[in-house]
Amino acid sequence: MYFEFTLTKMQTELTNPVQYYLFSNNISLNVNQLLDKELTIEHIGYECLGCGQGKKIFRQGFCYDCFYSSPLAGDWIMKPELSTAHLDIQDRDLEYEKKVQLQPHIVYFSVSSELKVGVTRKTQVPYRWIDQGAVQALPIVEVPNRYLAGITEVALKKHFADRTNFRKMLQNEIPEIDLVQERLKSREYLPEDVLPYYDNNQAIVTEIQYPVLQYPTKINSLNISVNPIYQGKLKGIKGQYLIFEDQTVFNVRTYEGFKVRLDIK
Repeated sequence: MYFEFTLTKMQTELTNPVQYYLFSNNISLNVNQLLDKELTIEHIGYECLGCGQGKKIFRQGFCYDCFYSSPLAGDWIMKPELSTAHLDIQDRDLEYEKKVQLQPHIVYFSVSSELKVGVTRKTQVPYRWIDQGAVQALPIVEVPNRYLAGITEVALKKHFADRTNFRKMLQNEIPEIDLVQERLKSREYLPEDVLPYYDNNQAIVTEIQYPVLQYPTKINSLNISVNPIYQGKLKGIKGQYLIFEDQTVFNVRTYEGFKVRLDIK
C-alpha cells in the first residue's frame, strides 16, 4: 500500500498518547497506525506551499520567490517582536498580518529538552507544544497581540533558553522542572506593558505523552535531498519527528513542500 503526499507538518490531537495525522490530496493518514510497520519514503518532487508550482523548496515549504514575497513567510513569524500590524504598518500584506498578529497570543514555558520560553497564538495551544516535543507546558501570560508576546519573549530569553535540543528531546532526556515556580520567577523580568496581563493564580500544567515504542540512543537525521529513498521500521513519533528502529529520525516539518511516495508494508 502506498500514498503520495506533498508534506506539510503533521496535524495533531492531544490524547494519551498524541494522535498524529498526515493530510494531502484529499488523503488523511493516521500515522500512529503505522507504528511497528516497515515504511519506505521516496522523494519524488516538489510543490511550493505558496504558488503550488514544482519549484525547488528554499525554506519553510516555499520556493525562493515565495519565501521573499509571501506574507506567510515574513520575518515577524519567526521574530514576533518585529510585528507592526498593531501600528497599522504593513510588512507584506497588512490584511493578513492584522488577521494573524491582532489576536490573543500566549507566552509560555515548556519542557522538551530543558526549560524554554516560547510564543504561540492562543488558537495553536496545545499544538505548538506538541510540535516542539514538549512533555509539559504552562502559559506565562496571554496578551492581545503578537507584538506584546514578542517583546515578552525577548525579555525572558535573556534569563531562560528559547530553543530545544532536538537530540535530547528525541532521546527523552528530560529534566524534572517545577514550571509553576519558574513562572513565578519570570514575573520580575516581564516588560512593564505586559505586567497587567500576568495572572498570579495561573498554575495548570499541560502534560503530554507521545506514541513512542523505542527511543533512539543515537540520532541519525534523514536528509531526503541527499538520500531520496529510505526504508525503516517506525518506532515512534515525537514533536514533528518520525523515529525509526535503526536510530534514523525524520523531521517532517523540515521537508514541507517536498513530494514523497510513502510505501507501507
